[in-house]
Amino acid sequence: MNVGIITVSDKGYAGERLDESGPEIKRILSENGHSYSEYVIVPDEEGMIYNEIVRMCDELRLDLVLTTGGTGFSKRDVTPEATLKAITRNAPGICEAIRQNSLAITRRAMLSRAVSGIRGETIIVNLPGSPKAVSESLEFAIDSIEHGVQILKGVAIECARK
Repeated sequence: MNVGIITVSDKGYAGERLDESGPEIKRILSENGHSYSEYVIVPDEEGMIYNEIVRMCDELRLDLVLTTGGTGFSKRDVTPEATLKAITRNAPGICEAIRQNSLAITRRAMLSRAVSGIRGETIIVNLPGSPKAVSESLEFAIDSIEHGVQILKGVAIECARK
């Protein structure tokens, strides 16, 4: 899979905090036989998040775009809103399954506003902002997401396995 990573963080963008979640995504991708094609850090600005998602989907034609951060209740958390503007087809099951799995770890998972969807031939998934939550979420979902990409690209058929 050709994967893009967008870390959404005001402090990370300003160089005031080291991004740990983006590298965690890279690690999990690598352990699952994938690499990333693009990695950026943007501030919690809806327009910038939207523009980066659209660029990765439409210009770079990546298979998967993973965002990390900006999915909570803070007034600056606008990643889901930017994602909803960018997607053309909703795919709520991905983030619903991640939330359900995460609820077994922490009740705070119910506070996630993360969304997932499709734009063209790209799947977009919002992940949490902490490296621990990224690890728990992506390790749980990466296999099914990969299968979704294969279906979207027409190289696999849908089935009720796993």
